[in-house]
Amino acid sequence: MATVLITGAARGLGLDFTRQYAAKGWKVHACARNPDALKGIAGDIHPHRLEVTDYEAVAALAKELSGEAIDVLICNAGIGGERGNTPLGAVDPAAWRQVFEVNALAPLMMAQAFVEHVARSAERKLIAISSILGSIANNAGGRYIYRASKTALNMEWSCLAKDLAPRGIVCVALHPGWVQTDMGGATATLTIDQSVPPMVDTIAALKPSDNGRYLQYDGTELPW
Repeated sequence: MATVLITGAARGLGLDFTRQYAAKGWKVHACARNPDALKGIAGDIHPHRLEVTDYEAVAALAKELSGEAIDVLICNAGIGGERGNTPLGAVDPAAWRQVFEVNALAPLMMAQAFVEHVARSAERKLIAISSILGSIANNAGGRYIYRASKTALNMEWSCLAKDLAPRGIVCVALHPGWVQTDMGGATATLTIDQSVPPMVDTIAALKPSDNGRYLQYDGTELPW
């Protein structure tokens, strides 16, 4: 049986990732601050109460699952920070620290804690849910905090791809599209049903040669 571990699993994209993988018969380690939201979902689901910025808790969960193989680790938990554009003159250092903590540092700490679990699996896939707003080549300005945090995440995954390639681990940064979630808002162009199933298919199709790529939900290439 294949196994996936998902962060931010109680709502939005993470909740649908949980549903999709459970429906496919996978063992799902669903991590969330409020795992009670996962009750009632059919399948082999193992809820874990986890705040991704609590690194002692992350290490404890990795120890609890010691010896288990995790085929796919999906670092999905994230926050948007500012709403709209915060101009120069109104930069809030505390907000920057919070967004970078959740969006950039926490995924790297998850990768560090669970790399051995992924390495011992059959699929060996390490996925970061990033954003096209992290692309430097495709930058329209604004959204400083969120863009910068996702650019940092992309660089981390590019580094992991190089460092973990000898172990056969496939590291990919994945953009879900602009999705109708609490973060994306009601005017977003995609529903969750239009985003998550294609991402699951894209992840399933990843090969060792895809290591280090930056992809859209449907598998198309994005510019760094």
